[in-house]
Amino acid sequence: MMSRKSLLIMRNECWRRVTSRTFILTTLLGPALLVGLLALVIIGVSSSIGDEFGGKNESLRIAIIDKTGVLGDQMIRENDGNHVLFHFDGDHDSAVEDAVSSRMDAFILIPETIISGTGQPVLYSFQDRGFRVQLELAGIIERSLKDHLLLEANVTDDIRAILDRSVGLDFALTGYEDAQSTANSSLDVDATTDDVGIVMMGTILALMMYMTILIYGTLIMYGVIEERSTRVVEIIVSSVRPIDLMMGKVLGIGLVGLIQMLTWLLIIIGGLVFASPIVGLFVDPAMVDASSQEVLSSIDLILSELSIQLVMAIVVYFIGGYLMYGGLLAAVGSMVDSPQDAQTLLIPVIIPIMAPMMFLSVILLSPNGAISMGLSLFPLTSPVTMAVRLAIGSVPVWQLLISLASLIVSVFGAIWVSAQIYRSSILMYGKKPSLKTVFTYLKTC
Repeated sequence: MMSRKSLLIMRNECWRRVTSRTFILTTLLGPALLVGLLALVIIGVSSSIGDEFGGKNESLRIAIIDKTGVLGDQMIRENDGNHVLFHFDGDHDSAVEDAVSSRMDAFILIPETIISGTGQPVLYSFQDRGFRVQLELAGIIERSLKDHLLLEANVTDDIRAILDRSVGLDFALTGYEDAQSTANSSLDVDATTDDVGIVMMGTILALMMYMTILIYGTLIMYGVIEERSTRVVEIIVSSVRPIDLMMGKVLGIGLVGLIQMLTWLLIIIGGLVFASPIVGLFVDPAMVDASSQEVLSSIDLILSELSIQLVMAIVVYFIGGYLMYGGLLAAVGSMVDSPQDAQTLLIPVIIPIMAPMMFLSVILLSPNGAISMGLSLFPLTSPVTMAVRLAIGSVPVWQLLISLASLIVSVFGAIWVSAQIYRSSILMYGKKPSLKTVFTYLKTC
């Protein structure tokens, strides 16, 4: 049970920080700045797409030096009219002279060996013509070569239509009890789960968990260092036990982080409701392909994937991860006199919480793989990893129970170890931290 003094310290830490201008500004402006940054990225990308693929580029006069004798005419027929393609009977040097005299903007050299598959066409130009021009001309050459080879092989139009077909693959999550009904009925497209939306939601949750735990855990460390450097702790510990002081500080700042996280979550949920209309103001659907349309629709999917159980699980893992890292970082702060000295012990503590971010792509692509399972069962990496796995798919019950049990045990273990280090080192000054010192503190308990 928590003591009355711990509750008073927790309430004081929470109220003092929540009512500060810094907390209010960061809580309200944080999501706004994030949305503004995303809006700038969307506007920049959409404008780039418009410039590259929206038909705004000037029409170019492009000469074709056709060494095959057959592809040049086919390329002119395949041209959609964006550029002027014409034959050039000269060689490379004479084409360069014509380009210098502005008779042409660029020229393409089609080697004879392209028919056998060993040659590669080259676009020559004195200016960077952009990625759009390269894609357009590459498509024209590819279609021309394909038609020529199919014609030589006497392939009929029906077979060409079969070769031109493409098939996509939708993805749906289903339980064992639904397997029989799914097999006996047609798959509803609207019931499929958009993998783009899953990746977006998993990434957002991972970043939120990682940043919140790290930011507020570090605040505890800096708070303890500040009390040591100003000698305020000497007055505090005269009336409060070190364990009560540490528990109150960890829980108070943790409550601040929980309030801010829930506020950000509500703001993000509200923002997602209006995200698609806002994106639609900047992105012309006619300019984007099917995959881009899926990205836009997946924004609405993220909101539908959120559930009460998922939110509760995220809160539980956030509280457990915060208490564990908050206790460890409080112990780091109690052993040093300045933030510079803390760097020695800070790196080993924060490396485990960075591991899920380094393996985030692996977790998203293979949530039930060995790496994902190992990171979700290991208590120092489970808060972020398990939150992502729960968001993007189902997790076996036994893994969830083992993960929660190990996290709870680690929370109490971290707080106990941190309390012993805090009690032994809080009034010591001028001593550089080391692992030997840490073990010495633990032996004295």
